[in-house]
Amino acid sequence: MIEITCVAPTRSQLGEGAVWDIADQRLWWVDIKGGLIHRYDPESGNNESFDFGEPVGCIARRDKGGLVVAAQSGFWFFDPETGAREAIADPEAHLPENRFNDGGTDAQGRFWAGTMKDGGEPEARGTFYRLDPDLSVTAWQDGFFTTNGLSFSPDGKRMYVSDSNPKVRTIWACDYDTETGTPGPRQVLFDTRAVAGRPDGGTVDAEGCYWQAGIDGWHLYRISPEGEVIQTIDLPVERPTKPMFGGKDLDILFFTSLKIGLTDPEKQPEAGSLFAITGLGIKGIPQTRFAG
Repeated sequence: MIEITCVAPTRSQLGEGAVWDIADQRLWWVDIKGGLIHRYDPESGNNESFDFGEPVGCIARRDKGGLVVAAQSGFWFFDPETGAREAIADPEAHLPENRFNDGGTDAQGRFWAGTMKDGGEPEARGTFYRLDPDLSVTAWQDGFFTTNGLSFSPDGKRMYVSDSNPKVRTIWACDYDTETGTPGPRQVLFDTRAVAGRPDGGTVDAEGCYWQAGIDGWHLYRISPEGEVIQTIDLPVERPTKPMFGGKDLDILFFTSLKIGLTDPEKQPEAGSLFAITGLGIKGIPQTRFAG
């Protein structure tokens, strides 16, 4: 039986960026607007918070310790225990209204993250970037309104991305060269106009299916590699943002959420918090640490 539980009632402004680290056995996630990085321990139920000092889009654990962070002002290394920050690169210093949004690592330990315009009238000026272990930065594709949904297939040879903007609301898949970290041409996996909710963050399970957080739709969707919706989960919040499998056996589906922009806040008092779904009978795949 499927159960949904609020496990960290933070009521964050913009909860996002969930990533499970199998070595830590912790779920790391962020509050973008609050500039906070969270670390949740399912065993104790404790959720720690670390102030990064500026909006944080996404993070990954690092082989050498600490985190790699894609934030308002570019890529950083961050030690949550000491608060030490080390700048890596700011590929969009010329676009001060942009910030990083969604991202994650490929199976080889490269860190991918996309940008977007933060606030005001939406513009298609977001770009996905790849940060390699040698700390070089490569732009892949631009022209996105809201870069989102980045994830990789279990064999690492397929990459998924999406654009959440209401004019686009599409999920794409592309072949991925694991040796060079180069994606092939995008092909539409799923047009979310067919369901309630636009595409936000995503993750892939061990069977190769893509999980989409249907923001504004009160749902999570499981989509087959062929682009068919094969499972829909009703949620207690309107604006889920990022699903991620975790737990000792990778069989708990965590998801973050938003508390801003709600149509009926009284019906969802825990919006913005971290939730866990158990009883799915489905497992996720391990998330690789950044190799740099």
